[in-house]
Amino acid sequence: MGIVSPGFSGRRRAADLPPGQYLTEDFPVLSAGPTPQVRLEDWSLTVTTETGQEHRWTWEEFRALPTEQPTVDLHCVTRWSKLGTRWEGVSLDTLLADVETTADYALAHSYGGYTTNMPLEDLLDGRAWIAFRFDGEALTPEHGGPARLLVPHLYLWKSAKWVRGITLLHQDQPGFWETAGYHDYGDPWREQRYWGD
Repeated sequence: MGIVSPGFSGRRRAADLPPGQYLTEDFPVLSAGPTPQVRLEDWSLTVTTETGQEHRWTWEEFRALPTEQPTVDLHCVTRWSKLGTRWEGVSLDTLLADVETTADYALAHSYGGYTTNMPLEDLLDGRAWIAFRFDGEALTPEHGGPARLLVPHLYLWKSAKWVRGITLLHQDQPGFWETAGYHDYGDPWREQRYWGD
């Protein structure tokens, strides 16, 4: 009788998962606090540079930008992974193309007050998007709609739901979960779940 690893789904070998993760076909909903209900006519995205200069897009302006359709794996700090997820969104490379900055860090802000931080380089070179569709459908509020940050190479808490802005900074500024003890960076392949990992 053969032994099958926990989480084996037949799509990929469990060895393709970061350490300590298991596969799920579901898309669990985990949020701190109530789910914001943001109307499209009220939604905007603002990138604020370290000098205070603002670059702002309304929903209509944002949706007029070129989009991409990445297929990426997601890894949650609570140990589930969902492979081959399909999204549509605007690359951060597109949004930051005309933004002059010497910043090294970014702090994402969400409707509802949530924040999360990361090095600016983790948002560039085709590694991050502001996503508005999941699996061909408009992104639901439970999963961060109307738009969320998508940074799939880091644990999912870095992919801030209900994104409304990104502040560019010269120095790192921990966000909501980072100040509560989660790892400042959050690399799933290095199991950077909590401070000290």
